[in-house]
Amino acid sequence: MPALTPSAAASRPSDEKITINVGLVDLGQIDLLVQEGFYANRTDLIRTAIRNQLAVHAEVVRQAVARRTLVLGIHHFGVAQLQAVQAAGEKLEIRVLGLAVIAPDVTPELALAAIDSVTVLGALQASAPVKQALSSRMR
Repeated sequence: MPALTPSAAASRPSDEKITINVGLVDLGQIDLLVQEGFYANRTDLIRTAIRNQLAVHAEVVRQAVARRTLVLGIHHFGVAQLQAVQAAGEKLEIRVLGLAVIAPDVTPELALAAIDSVTVLGALQASAPVKQALSSRMR
């Protein structure tokens, strides 16, 4: 399979929104820390806590990325790249930890012809028809 080459992001991707349930005692403690000026708001505390945990487990993440042969970061897959893969008679195995972007002008037919499998830990941005076409190839 051909190697994936990252391309620079034109702009910072939007954040992914998640929803969590927090116990009332924990929420009260969060609000107290915000009121005491330790954090700007609840979101600031939660982001800081997540970053701290990711830092604690950074080595485990690094080893898992290497073991699973994931590429880290933001990776764009455009029409020209996918056409080149198809013309070479090859197929991509997309394995990304971060953000994988399949360009909006990629057709479902081209995606199916050029992409063998998709594994994304993070987010996949692609048109609804492309996502539907690749749904059976997503791991």
